[in-house]
Amino acid sequence: MSEDPRVAPPRSDEQRAARRRGPGDSALEQEARFGAALLRRHGWTLLLVFAGLLLPLWAFAELAEEIHRQEAIVFDVPVLEYAHGLSRQSLDLFFSVIAKLGYQWGVVPFDIVLVIALTALRRFREASYAAIALGGSGLLNIAAKQFFARERPSLWESIAPEHNYSFPSGHAMGSMTLAAVLILLCWPTRWRWAAIGLMVPFTVLVGFSRLYLGVHFPSDILAGWAVATAWTVAVYLLVYRGGLRRPWQAREG
Repeated sequence: MSEDPRVAPPRSDEQRAARRRGPGDSALEQEARFGAALLRRHGWTLLLVFAGLLLPLWAFAELAEEIHRQEAIVFDVPVLEYAHGLSRQSLDLFFSVIAKLGYQWGVVPFDIVLVIALTALRRFREASYAAIALGGSGLLNIAAKQFFARERPSLWESIAPEHNYSFPSGHAMGSMTLAAVLILLCWPTRWRWAAIGLMVPFTVLVGFSRLYLGVHFPSDILAGWAVATAWTVAVYLLVYRGGLRRPWQAREG
């Protein structure tokens, strides 16, 4: 069946902006219209790529280079000494619990329940995104620890010692990955601010708990947050077609 030549094909924002150009428009005005149309259509994706992918990758690369060269990072020891100066029995218990919630008592079980729940609700795209982001983050952390092979801090005897490598922090990566997954999934919904308000303080507390317990350098925490953010956003852009789709748009299956 041939197309009706009288029916114009749908046009993009950029094409509509081009059609609105008048004969007297300057090149600057035309460029401004095109840029505005581009931002309206792809602004969310550009923000994710810059703030959620490029900046975190740059931060991780800077830290990783220092670790690979086995050079001391100037803020590591002072921040650890400050955290240790806060130590008291009540905070020992508090941060020990927070650290466990940041991994085996909280984050890992919640990851599993989240993927199962999304699958049971037949939200297969959201379940796939969560499974790839959360599971891949764990595997990435294991590989990175083995590659950099950074020893744990030994400034004092920890009340919760760890015996594997330090960089990047698994607790920081796990909590940040879960936070980013929940925030991105909730962003198109009314729950976005609840997700941010709950997960941002939780992620910060988990990170600080590792400093308080003396089992990570601050650079381990920052690197964990950075690489987890970049990984989670990269998977989001892949699963949601470069940001052109949004979570919960259509039930699949």
